[in-house]
Amino acid sequence: MKVAYYPGCAAKGATPELHQSTMKVVERIGLEVEELTAFNCCGAGVIGEADPDLAYTLNARTLAIAEGLHLDIMTVCGTCQGVLGGANHDLQSDNALRERINRRLKSTTGHSYNGTVTVKHLQWILVKDFGLDALKPFITHPLTDVSIAAFYGCYILRPDTSSQFDDWENPTSLEKLIKTIGAFPVEYDGRTKCCGFPVFLEKEDISVGLVEKRIGEAKACGSDAMVTPCPLCHMGLDFNQAKAEKLHQKREAGAQHKLQMPILHLPQLLGLAMGFSPEELGMKRHLVSTTPLIQKID
Repeated sequence: MKVAYYPGCAAKGATPELHQSTMKVVERIGLEVEELTAFNCCGAGVIGEADPDLAYTLNARTLAIAEGLHLDIMTVCGTCQGVLGGANHDLQSDNALRERINRRLKSTTGHSYNGTVTVKHLQWILVKDFGLDALKPFITHPLTDVSIAAFYGCYILRPDTSSQFDDWENPTSLEKLIKTIGAFPVEYDGRTKCCGFPVFLEKEDISVGLVEKRIGEAKACGSDAMVTPCPLCHMGLDFNQAKAEKLHQKREAGAQHKLQMPILHLPQLLGLAMGFSPEELGMKRHLVSTTPLIQKID
């Protein structure tokens, strides 16, 4: 199987450990990827609010490049999946929109998109295309006795028209992967809700409060770590834990509230179960230490 790899901005910028661990995992299982080195940002939903046609044009360019390679797109970012996948659905289902965007695309970049590409997150490729049975032989170091809370976040499941690989109300793909690597999937209410990252710059207290709530729920249910398919969720949950603890302390008149929840990218979790070292998976880049989790695995 061969796919066009769309790393997005974060995996090559703020969270390079995501790209690093993704390459380890796909090489190990023999998934052939051709990186789209000329890609542009999906817009993360922000550009579309200011200029919808510009957002469609940017995403149509990426889709057209993959189409020229006769390959479907693999994403590793839940936000990219939602935005690029949503744009793809609209361009495929609305001929008038596609024709309008193609005129703009042709005049600016020379590309044209015919609507033949599918956009799939690595998470879904592993579950639906590669298959869990095919994945099992690569799990040489199963993470038994480890409890993992899946955190889907918002974008990988929404809009539901572009996310038809899982049930957006009650998804199961992450839990299936957690079981496949031998770990125990933790059930909790906030797994499909917002991590708070999108509102951090405008409403920091609300954003940090959401971080506290999501991690607090997972911790109360016995999770040793959380895993997410979205680097923006990873940044929100990992970067802002210290602020979430301070917010709790301020609200509860000085009461201490230690979260200390390791937040893993999906390929890092898979990589550990395949026998890669934490160093090979870039786990020293995390702000919240992953050492307690690694010690429990060892």
